[in-house]
Amino acid sequence: MSEHRTSIHLSAVQLQSLREDLQEQLEQRRRHLDELREQERDSNGGDGTWQELVASVAAAERAVAELSHAFDRLAAGTYGRCAHCEAAIPFERLEIRPLARTCIDCQRRHEAA
Repeated sequence: MSEHRTSIHLSAVQLQSLREDLQEQLEQRRRHLDELREQERDSNGGDGTWQELVASVAAAERAVAELSHAFDRLAAGTYGRCAHCEAAIPFERLEIRPLARTCIDCQRRHEAA
């Protein structure tokens, strides 16, 4: 696992803390997705809640995929780097938003556009 780029601004302890948080979130989301899929299988599709259930499954699948991508970035050594300008994303931001892909400046520019 190459962490040469992230190790410049994130310590091993910080990376481990973020990795553990991501792992916990991924496990919770996978369990939730499994529960939703079971409900979907058991549903007869006859009421309005089935569409809500399908939407919930899709959202849970996106969340699992996003967390998996964060692990891919960890493995590639790009986790904690802005996807736009490649600046270091501060640990404090990653603690709050572990899936953050952009620094605050790039996020603000994106939101203002």
